[in-house]
Amino acid sequence: MHIPENYLSPSTCAVAGLAMAPVLVRAVAKVREEVPREKMPLLGVAAAFCFLSMMFNIPLPGGTTGHAVCGTLIAILFGPWAAVLAVSIALAIQAVLFGDGGILALGANCFNMAFVLPFVGYAIYDLIRRRVDGERGELLGAAVGSYVGLNCAALLTAIEFGIQPLLFHDAAGNALYCPYPLQVAIPAMMLGHLTVAGLAEAGFTVGILAFVRHAAPSFGIERPANAREAGVVPIAGLILALVAATPLGLLATGDAWGEWATEDLVEMVGYAPVGLANGWEWSSLMPDYSLAGMPEWAAYVLSAVIGVALLVIIFRLMGAAARPTVDFGPKQGA
Repeated sequence: MHIPENYLSPSTCAVAGLAMAPVLVRAVAKVREEVPREKMPLLGVAAAFCFLSMMFNIPLPGGTTGHAVCGTLIAILFGPWAAVLAVSIALAIQAVLFGDGGILALGANCFNMAFVLPFVGYAIYDLIRRRVDGERGELLGAAVGSYVGLNCAALLTAIEFGIQPLLFHDAAGNALYCPYPLQVAIPAMMLGHLTVAGLAEAGFTVGILAFVRHAAPSFGIERPANAREAGVVPIAGLILALVAATPLGLLATGDAWGEWATEDLVEMVGYAPVGLANGWEWSSLMPDYSLAGMPEWAAYVLSAVIGVALLVIIFRLMGAAARPTVDFGPKQGA
């Protein structure tokens, strides 16, 4: 679902970036207001669940691949505005360090996966949780909400792809950027997400949420009484297990829909879209989570470690920079 570099026109990227900017400003303000400073590192851990879930590529119908995002999971644990910030930072790390998603397309990717996905997912989760009591209601809401949230993000991505040949083409009618129109992009994108990827999103969300609720009941907005209650040890164990398992994501062959190299597009559509072929490229440090001279699986694990460490460090620094909560105690005469 990551939109690569040059698949969207610069003007489309600019519009998406401008739309996302006030959302991020609002998200930062809401996180400062709602998330206690001592919980900020835990929000970084929740962001790590998102980063790691996106490394588990799974085969989709049509020979492409997809992945979960876990944006609804973060929204359930810390609120949808915290999810906006957490997923956006995870996407930025992926784009800058690993070339997963375009730098120019970062605004569009954040709008789809960091804004629409968690807000839609959380709204449905909350609706179901209020009508079905207990743990069953929470897990059912998480499953349905995450499934619908992911597919809403996939639909937006397909629309953004599909409007490119309609709006940006040369005199001969050849697309300058993504060459697939809406009638191709929407069915192709939604087939894989309505079936396999949506179920994977629900599975990741429900599985991690159930583990967290039992192993670390106060992992979330609520202030823990101590480190043991916060569940640091079992959560750390789950993160390590996911990091070690990330090479499973290499087993899925093929590219995600809409993430092909230019030479592959030439074979599929018969020409190289000019704007895509001659567009701006970012040289990432570890492109596609690889590193020269290192086995593919080892580089994948190293990438996971780097991503998780950066997210925890970033949110720990944000917590350290936040003003401490001051408790003045009960007022006299109260």
